[in-house]
Amino acid sequence: MIEGIGIDAVKISRMEKWADNPPLLGRFFNPREIAAARERGSGMSGSLAARFAAKEAFAKALGTGLAGIVLKDIMILNGRNEKPELILEGSALAAMKTFGARRAHLSLTHEGDTAIALVILEA
Repeated sequence: MIEGIGIDAVKISRMEKWADNPPLLGRFFNPREIAAARERGSGMSGSLAARFAAKEAFAKALGTGLAGIVLKDIMILNGRNEKPELILEGSALAAMKTFGARRAHLSLTHEGDTAIALVILEA
């Protein structure tokens, strides 16, 4: 059963400004996410934008916003077949359990200067 749906869009150009600011990246992204994005070379900004959108979409799916959630506790890493996966730790995992969801589904896309993420939470 679907418990929550969230969607968000982020301008890739916004992340281009963040890419050269390690302290700023460190506030919002887990070191594993940053390393994975850097491996994408010129696609780093698009990768970061999609991941930031996914973090926001997760909060929207919860219906609570990001209050009390540490953004670095929400990781988006590519799994098998390069499929993006939502990996939750700490505050994000606790929020999902409190919400009553057991699984999170994620889809990411890029078009022009925009990255979009969709999160579906399932009971």
